[in-house]
Amino acid sequence: MNNEAAITPPWWDEACAQLAERDAVLRTLIERHGSARLTSRGEPFTTLARSIIGQQISVKAAQSVWERFEALAPTLTPAAALALDDAALRGAGLSARKVEYLRSLAHHFAEGRVHPADWPHMSDAAISAELTAIRGIGQWTADMFLIFHLLRPNVLPLADIGLIKAISQHYAGGRSVSRTRLAKLGRLWRPWCSAATWHLWRSLDPLPVSY
Repeated sequence: MNNEAAITPPWWDEACAQLAERDAVLRTLIERHGSARLTSRGEPFTTLARSIIGQQISVKAAQSVWERFEALAPTLTPAAALALDDAALRGAGLSARKVEYLRSLAHHFAEGRVHPADWPHMSDAAISAELTAIRGIGQWTADMFLIFHLLRPNVLPLADIGLIKAISQHYAGGRSVSRTRLAKLGRLWRPWCSAATWHLWRSLDPLPVSY
């Protein structure tokens, strides 16, 4: 089990204050959510593994699968993940494709094909390029990693279903939202798109999203 102490972003309070000044919807959400905030537990392999497990399923379903997966490898390392057999992983609720993706991720870490020590000093785009070279990691997963592991302040995951749903609900009366509208909101929220996204996610689910 991952027992790393939670880390909160140093820019969070400034981000929330500025977003509340600019955007009435976010002001209401920020006031509602009080002192809750984005956190990272600082372990890159675990964050990416959780993101892969969470692909295309609900937060609740992802948490259930993750708990079963974590029970198989209480100390989660690339080597521990590689030691698990496919039947055990499928029994935890992972699809055959997600098993393949997790193995690819573990191999990249175990073989030194990714460079976590360099990531704090790299741009969002450069990190995304390194991560999306791993089978099973697309831009959505890279965005989740930038937000939840590296605590980057200005990530707007435009392909995220939850974010699109929340924007539709809060800004468009439940109607579909165009890319133009999404881009306009993103410009309003810069350089704090990650905080805006987090508050919109939480408006749909009372439990803070975590990876």
